[in-house]
Amino acid sequence: MTIERRKIIKPNLILRAEIIAAIRRFFNDNDFLEVETPIRTPSPAPEAHIDAQPAGRWYLQTSPELYMKRLMAAGYQRIYQICRCFRRMERGKRHLPELTLLEWYATPGDYKKMMSQTMDLIQYVSDVVNQKQSLSYQGHPIDLTSPWDRLSVKSAFDRFGSLSMEAALKTRQFDEIMGTEIEPKLGFKRPVFLFDYPAQAGALARLKKNDPTVAERFELYIAGLELCNAFSELTDAKEQRKRFERELDLRKKAGKSVYPMPEKFLEVLDQMPPTCGNALGVDRLVMLFCDTNEIDKVVAFTPEEL
Repeated sequence: MTIERRKIIKPNLILRAEIIAAIRRFFNDNDFLEVETPIRTPSPAPEAHIDAQPAGRWYLQTSPELYMKRLMAAGYQRIYQICRCFRRMERGKRHLPELTLLEWYATPGDYKKMMSQTMDLIQYVSDVVNQKQSLSYQGHPIDLTSPWDRLSVKSAFDRFGSLSMEAALKTRQFDEIMGTEIEPKLGFKRPVFLFDYPAQAGALARLKKNDPTVAERFELYIAGLELCNAFSELTDAKEQRKRFERELDLRKKAGKSVYPMPEKFLEVLDQMPPTCGNALGVDRLVMLFCDTNEIDKVVAFTPEEL
């Protein structure tokens, strides 16, 4: 059965290879340096809702973020990486416990500049694999021409949610309403950047100077599919430590593993210049261009086949 599945998905795997090659060309042509950082780490970024896979006394990375930011602190200006990441208990039609992530950082820059870079990247990929600035996903024609829509999280709750953003936060229904009422309605006809998340939903993001209740964070949605998570990066080590401590406390209260504090990252964070960063799910990007709503159809092997 698994042999037959791999025969069926061969066209998707060929397209996947073309997309990854196009991603590399885009970044190389824009003077980004491709880097490789360790997959195993003694101290993952402490995040309450992302669980790292143990590997001996260390952990497999959930993201290369902390190591890439250490490179930015050392004076690198434009870097990217395509790598394998691991997240325990993430399995579903759009989730894998072992995923392929594209992550990149640039300075100077903020989340608004990152929105433009993200749009340029996906338009470039579409030019290469589709030879046009449009695609069809699950029966929905998507226009990729500029400009793409931008929608604040507060406005999204007002437009699509059963509660306001403030009420959802107060009643601890923010994630539930986002996942069931808002995300499935985003990015039809053309992509949409969902931006300005509440401060408590941006553990590694810089807060807005003129409104510290929100974080300079965005996610990109196309036809209800979340593709990436991006920030204006926080560069204040004291503030970052406080946020990590809150995340670790939430993990402890939930009965989860409490990771060691990433001290080497915090030691150099103050030296990182104003930077924008983005983590984009390659598997989901391939799903989009293959016009499938099942992540299993864009990977050679699923966990159940190993």
